[in-house]
Amino acid sequence: MHTLLRYLGTVAAVYLTVTLVPGITVAGGWLTILLIALVWSVITIVIRPVLKILTLPITIITFGLFSFILNALLFWAVTLIVPGFMIAGFVPALLGAIVLSVLTWLIHQIL
Repeated sequence: MHTLLRYLGTVAAVYLTVTLVPGITVAGGWLTILLIALVWSVITIVIRPVLKILTLPITIITFGLFSFILNALLFWAVTLIVPGFMIAGFVPALLGAIVLSVLTWLIHQIL
């Protein structure tokens, strides 16, 4: 039950991110949003920790700013996996990753 609530919180965060950030579009409605949330959850759980360890020296040199770029690249990678999800460039990907991370954190804290 807890996992389902966390997933639904991620779905809500994805929907709000698509709504709030210009340059991020979804074609396909709720099914695409559910798929985006699923792919983002898998990337966050499996791929991001490995990449954080591998990019730790760059992150230390840039005083943590590289973690924003890493999140933006991972968010953009979701567009390669999910059909109907489009990001217009790097700046929307960066803003989308930041907004999605903050909203996901807030929603999970509430739940």
